[in-house]
Order: sequence, then structure tokens, then C-alpha cells
Amino acid sequence: MTVNTPLCFKGKKILAPMVRVGTLPMRLLALDYGADIVYCEELIDIKMLQCKRVINEVLETVDFVAPNDRVVFRTCERERERVVFQMGSADAERALAVAKLVESDVAGIDINMGCPKEYSTKASMGAALLSDPDKIESILTTLVKGICKPVTCKIRILPSVEDTVNLVKRIEKTGIAAIAVHGRKKEERPQHPVHCDVIKAISEAVSIPVIANGGSHDFIKEYADIEIFQKATAASSVMIARAAMWNPSVFRKEGFCPLKDVMQDYIKYAVRYDNHYTNTKYCLCQMLREQLETTQGKKLHAAQSTQEICEAFEMGDFYEETTAIFEAKKTSLETKVQDEDDQMEDPDVIKMAVRFDKREYPPQITPKMYLLEWCRKEKHPQPVYETVQRPLDRLFCSVVTVAERKYRSTLWDKSKKLAEQAAAIVCLRALGVPEGKLCEGENHLINKRKRGDQEPLISRDRGEDLAEPSHKKANFIEDASDVNVPKI
Repeated sequence: MTVNTPLCFKGKKILAPMVRVGTLPMRLLALDYGADIVYCEELIDIKMLQCKRVINEVLETVDFVAPNDRVVFRTCERERERVVFQMGSADAERALAVAKLVESDVAGIDINMGCPKEYSTKASMGAALLSDPDKIESILTTLVKGICKPVTCKIRILPSVEDTVNLVKRIEKTGIAAIAVHGRKKEERPQHPVHCDVIKAISEAVSIPVIANGGSHDFIKEYADIEIFQKATAASSVMIARAAMWNPSVFRKEGFCPLKDVMQDYIKYAVRYDNHYTNTKYCLCQMLREQLETTQGKKLHAAQSTQEICEAFEMGDFYEETTAIFEAKKTSLETKVQDEDDQMEDPDVIKMAVRFDKREYPPQITPKMYLLEWCRKEKHPQPVYETVQRPLDRLFCSVVTVAERKYRSTLWDKSKKLAEQAAAIVCLRALGVPEGKLCEGENHLINKRKRGDQEPLISRDRGEDLAEPSHKKANFIEDASDVNVPKI
């Protein structure tokens, strides 16, 4: 496919992918200070494939949300043309699936082939890929052919210069847009000298842009050093990790900003984009470094929430003002959604304000079971449940159809199963049929169970049906159904 993005990797100053650091606040701050391209932290393909793409209307972001509601990757319009999504993968098809999931929201896709950590290498990812050129070629070729955004990879150098150059030449043939080279071997650490000569040999051997990485310890102490490192490696661009983690204003032509101002700017983004306080705290600790034992450092270390972090930096008023704005926006959007719900309301649906509370029922007995039993007795088709999830608060509502009539509760529930039970209660009450509550006296379903009825009506799990009717429906609102509203 033809690459149709303006992203270019020549003559660029780039924020490197860093675990726990390369989240949205740091990426935006680096862009503010002058970075041309920013890489997100490495995200594992299997974890990303479990995520749903969600439009967050409150934060004005695109979130990729895991089944446990944790935001795995968050991005926004401000960085869309300059953020590269880095993934850890050892499988071409999984890598392609993730790339297709995120490609409309990022400027490029990168495969991590340099991480020496065990959590990466034991799954044949990261630096483990360097010993499997066939797999490297398969993954990169599949991505280049399968998506419209530029593909890059980030490697470490091999034991010999010749082997490294040969590998890079093979990588170049896959059609990738650029290659980032960390100038250390996989067993070397930041205190080891960066091998500028190897990066230079690679730069002279291939025609695609080479991005030099690993210069924070030996070269990059301030903005002017970026060019020195670039010349020493003959690279097209420079990628900065730890020097940017310590102070992202290293990208600023005019020189460093005072660290206090940098940290406050970072906190503003962290609050604005509802960054988890533990991640915010970690990044601020990396900036403070030797100042962690100061009064402010101790306050930061003791902080157990975003609000406490803000108070440690005399930004309590900013936190309160920002969260108040979000709450007002959330309320406004909820009102809008409710108005739309009211306008779309089906007048033929019978409604009651009820909720299912399993404490009011015998163990393993539910209204849904009673409704199913009643339908069988009256020779009606089995109940059909249609369930939707409201975008803003992620609550559920279910409509049950019985004997061509529809029933629902006007109260929204926190789970699909609870919403269905509430709809069943509405139907049973409207029909004047017992719903199985403890206060109703003898429970004939329990008696049937004691008699050893062959038809299993209940499950071993409290309040759950053994099997759902094959014609049961579950309708979810596309994308918007999983909006992750921040809990600030």
C-alpha cells in the first residue's frame, strides 16, 4: 500500500519509547518543547487486541480500553500526525491486527526489537527478535503491505558490526520507512559507552533514515548536544530517552526551562488527560532525581492521588478548577444523552422504576427464571432480551419482549445481567405473575429442583441461568458504547 501520511524521519528530534514514561502527558509536553515526533511506550500486541476503541467525549481523546476498564493507550488530536505507536510482538498476524486497530489514530507503527528485559525477551519479543531475522522480515513485511501508515523498528546492535549491518540491510528490504538504532548490545546497560561507530556504519550502509539512540549518558546534556550526537553517528535523526525523561525541555532550542516550570506543565497535562496518579508520580520522580529527599520530594513520595500531587506542587486550585470543568461537561453530556433517550423512547414499552437485588431472592433463583418458566407454561415463545449500553456512564438498559409486548426498567444498571433481571421484574409485575421473591412464600422452582426435575433451570452460580436462549439479543452502541469517563 502507498504511505499517505506526511510523517518524515529525516532531520528530526524524537522522544524515544519509554515504559511508564511515554504516556500522553509526556508526549504532549515533549511536542510543546520542540520534539518533532513522539513514540508511545511499548504496548504488547496481545494486551492491545483485548481493547476496544472508545471515543472519550469528556477528555476529547481516543482511548483503547481493556476489559477491566483500564485505559491501555490514550491519544488525542494534538499528536495524531506525530505520534508513533510502538508495540511488542513476535507474531506477524497479531502485529497487523493491532496496527489496523490503531492506525487511524496515529502517524506510524513501530516494532520493538531492542528491549532486553526478560518480560519482553521470554515471549520472543524485543531483543529476542534480533536472533530471528526470518521472523523480523515476516512481521515488518506484513505490516508494510497491510497498513497505510509508515512502519519503523527499533533495534540494538549485534556483537559484530558486520552482522549488524547485514541485518539492517535485510530489514531495509522489507520497505520500512526508518530504523532506530540503540547503539548498545542487548547485554549492555546505560553506563556502557554508546557505540557511535556502529550506528555510523549502519547510516552509511542503508538509504532509509537511521535514527540514532542511546546518547543520553555520553553526549546529550542539553539541546546543542543533540546535533553533536547526530554528527558522531552520521544519522538522519536523533531519538532521546533518559535525557528527555529527566527534563523534556531538552528539546527546546532556547535551552532548558526551570525544572519547577517543567514539572508544573507536566502536571497540567496529567490532570487535563486524567493520567493515573501512580504514572504521574513515577514520571515526576524521574525529573526530581537527586531532589527526592527535599521537602517537595517527600511530599510527592507521600502523595496517594492526583489531588495530593497537585497540592505538593502548590497546584491545588488548578486541580479543583479543572475537575469542576470536567464534571460540568460530563453532566451536560449526560443530560444531552438523556434527552436523546427520551426522544427515542418507544411509547409501546411498559416501564417501571425497578432494580434487581439478589438479596431479596432465594439462592440461585432469579426473575428471569420465573419469566422463562411462565412463558413455557403459557406456551409463549421464550423471552427475548435486547440490551444497550449508554455511552457516557457505561450503564446498561434491557428491553424484554414477551408475547409481543415489551417491558423495561427506567433505571439503568451497572451490568448487562442486572439490566435483564430488572426488565424481567417489570414484565412479571405487569403480568401479575410471582417473581420468586422471598416475601412471596413457597418457591415452586425450588420445589421442582428438589423433585429432581430433569430440565436444569438454575446454574451453580448465584443468580445466573444455565443457558441463555439461542435467540437472545445484545445490542451495543458502536465505539461510543465504551466511553471511558474519567473518575477524577
